[in-house]
Amino acid sequence: MTTTATEPSWSTRTAPGGRTRAVPAPALRVAWFAAALFWTAFAVLEGVNHGWLAGGTALLFAVAPDLALLVGIREHGGLVRGQLPPRAVPYYNLAHRAMIPLGLAVLYAFAAPKEWAPLFAGLCGWLAHISYDRAFGYGLRTKDGFQRG
Repeated sequence: MTTTATEPSWSTRTAPGGRTRAVPAPALRVAWFAAALFWTAFAVLEGVNHGWLAGGTALLFAVAPDLALLVGIREHGGLVRGQLPPRAVPYYNLAHRAMIPLGLAVLYAFAAPKEWAPLFAGLCGWLAHISYDRAFGYGLRTKDGFQRG
């Protein structure tokens, strides 16, 4: 089946229980963008409420996931546009899985000292980064370094 300009682009998602469902890609991107705005606002609020250390940590964690791109930076020969060096892929994918900072934020809420807000602000910045990436079409990578489809 071919799609025309009037048909929405659909992506398949696996629902709990193993059933697959089709979700329009634009709707998914809008949802990721809404999440990005939420986590950005939360990170800024933490910075305003708790000072420069919380704000700086949020900013650092918002930038840090892309530091994985520096792994294998010398291996640029033979790569095509948009491809990451295969050596960088595991680090990039690990830093761009939303469940890691989300799980750490839940753990923080129940087990960490509440008076140390910079950690939570950093996790909000990390989630904002991942959400913006997904909203703008950057997802996890294949072993070869290409975007997963």
